Amino acid sequence: MKLYSLSVLYKGSTKSNLLKAAYDLSSFSFFQRSSVQEFMTFTSALIVERSSQGSRASVKEQEYLCHVYVRNDSLGAVVIADNEYPSRVCFTLLDKVLDEFSKQVDSIDWPSGSPATVQYTALDSHLAKYQNPREADAMTKVQAELDETKIILHNTMESLLERGEKLDDLVQKSEHLGNSPKPSTRPRGNRTRAVR
Repeated sequence: MKLYSLSVLYKGSTKSNLLKAAYDLSSFSFFQRSSVQEFMTFTSALIVERSSQGSRASVKEQEYLCHVYVRNDSLGAVVIADNEYPSRVCFTLLDKVLDEFSKQVDSIDWPSGSPATVQYTALDSHLAKYQNPREADAMTKVQAELDETKIILHNTMESLLERGEKLDDLVQKSEHLGNSPKPSTRPRGNRTRAVR
């Protein structure tokens, strides 16, 4: 699972304006990186241009999945990931980035801003943090912990059976205990009646 780029853009009336971007191109050779970055920048801008306000979408492009969210205020974000990366986590990231960005960068600067002029530095750290979706996303982390718990329970049952006991024997023993007569819980000895 891999995230390659994270961009914040403004959707203008005819084209989108790149405000800030972060890239992780470490999986590409040195000579490929500039053309890959160019492709990702172009693709992100095109997807925002073609997306309507208030929409979320995932777009497949070659071996990549591009997840886009364009808010009603025309602020948009795109994350480009591989096909294995969970899309729910991508949209969590896009929500977080757009919320932060809109609080830190005045909306008056969105139409004319550029990566050189916009003062927002969190994209690189978000891109790095979200490389591992299990660490970055609480619900994914909880699900992974539940899956691990299931595996541990399964292994415990297997080890119980390996000690020579059979599950069927254990079930029969418990049924036998359930069918055996219960000892009387009545107190023994003479009962006396109250005299009136």
